[in-house]
Amino acid sequence: MPEESTQWMELGEARPLPVLAPDPAPDERARLERRTRLLAWGGIGWHVVEFAIALAAGLAAGSIALIGFGADSLIEALAGGVVLWLFTGRRRGSRTAERRAQQLIALSFFLLAGYVGVEALRTLVNVDHPAASWVGICLAAFTAATMPLLAYAKRRLGNQLHSAATVKEAAQTQLCAYLSIALLLGLGANALAGWWWADPLTALFIAAVALKEGRESWRGEGCCDSC
Repeated sequence: MPEESTQWMELGEARPLPVLAPDPAPDERARLERRTRLLAWGGIGWHVVEFAIALAAGLAAGSIALIGFGADSLIEALAGGVVLWLFTGRRRGSRTAERRAQQLIALSFFLLAGYVGVEALRTLVNVDHPAASWVGICLAAFTAATMPLLAYAKRRLGNQLHSAATVKEAAQTQLCAYLSIALLLGLGANALAGWWWADPLTALFIAAVALKEGRESWRGEGCCDSC
C-alpha cells in the first residue's frame, strides 16, 4: 500500500479524488535520502555475500538454480548501485536522473527475467538432477525471511521521496524474496522427494513477474502509488 496519507474532496457530483501528500521539506528529504543510501549500501553488501555463498554451493552441488540465484544477487547489487547513483551529487531531485534510473532498473529486471527463464528451460530440457544442497536451503530460507523486510523499508522511503526508481528497486528486492522461496521449494523438493522439476517451473513464474515489473518501470508506471 502507498505510504502517502490520502484525503478526500468532493467536487460537485464528481467522485472523491485522492490528494497526495506534498513533497517532503528539504531537511526531511535529506534525511530520507541518507536512509535510502544506507539501505542501498546494506543491500549491496548482503547481495555480494549472497552471491559468493550461492555460487560456491551451486558449483558444489551442480545446481543451476543456486548459480542462477547467485546471478540474481549480482543484479540486485546493481539495482542498489543505481539508487546510490540517483541520490548522489547533482542528480539529487533531478527528474531526468529519476527517469534514467527508472530505465536502468527496468533493464536489470529484463536481464534477470532473461537469465532465469533461459536457465529454467535448460534445466527442464536437460532433465538436470542437482545434488542436495543444505547450505543452499539455509541460504534460501534466510533470504526469504529477511528480503521482504528490506523491500518494505525501501518501498516506504521511495514513496516518501516520490521516487519511482526507488519503489521499483524495492519491488526487485521483493522479487528476490520470491525467487528465494522458489529456490527453497525447489531445493527442498529435490532433497526430500526427488522432485527436480519444482525449481525450474517456479523460476519460470518468477521470470514472468520480473518481465512485468521491468516493462512497467520502463514505461514509467508505478510511481509512488503502487507496489
